[in-house]
Amino acid sequence: MIRIDTETGLIREARQVPSPNCDERPPGCEPELIIIHGISLPPGEFGGQWIDRFFTNCLDPADHPYFREIVELRVSSHLLIRRDGELVQYVPLWKRAWHAGVSCYQDRDHCNDFSIGIELEGVDTIAYADEQYDLLCLTIAALQRAIPSLANAPIVGHEDIAPDRKTDPGPAFDWERFRAKIGVGDVD
Repeated sequence: MIRIDTETGLIREARQVPSPNCDERPPGCEPELIIIHGISLPPGEFGGQWIDRFFTNCLDPADHPYFREIVELRVSSHLLIRRDGELVQYVPLWKRAWHAGVSCYQDRDHCNDFSIGIELEGVDTIAYADEQYDLLCLTIAALQRAIPSLANAPIVGHEDIAPDRKTDPGPAFDWERFRAKIGVGDVD
């Protein structure tokens, strides 16, 4: 079971790694959209401390050549689901995480303002783990129970809100399997 403290916006079962890359949502904005992402650092590698370090601005560019390209970025996500099923939280649910970038959903720009970002550790071309699907569904169900504005919220991929820039979670994410598991016919 996933339990959300509705006062703090923290998930009790998640390992907490506070990111400075967040701020207040604009007045009147509540989470109304769930965005699924895919991430691996370095690209194509799983495990390790790199995602935590990236979202907390602690990447050392000397640790991998790719890190030199991203070390100046200031990004975060509310949650990460690792391949082994670990849940990590970087930003309280009530705050605006910086995960969507330049984005638009149904003619509404700035998706960070009104969304929850969930990263899955993975890449576009490698199937996501069973544990990730299980925990993703449990987490979304908990979000929908705890946050009224998410009760019937659309669930989309990063590729859906930023199609010219992003491809994640990509073809490796089985939307049909996810829809069947979460018990909805159409998530977007």
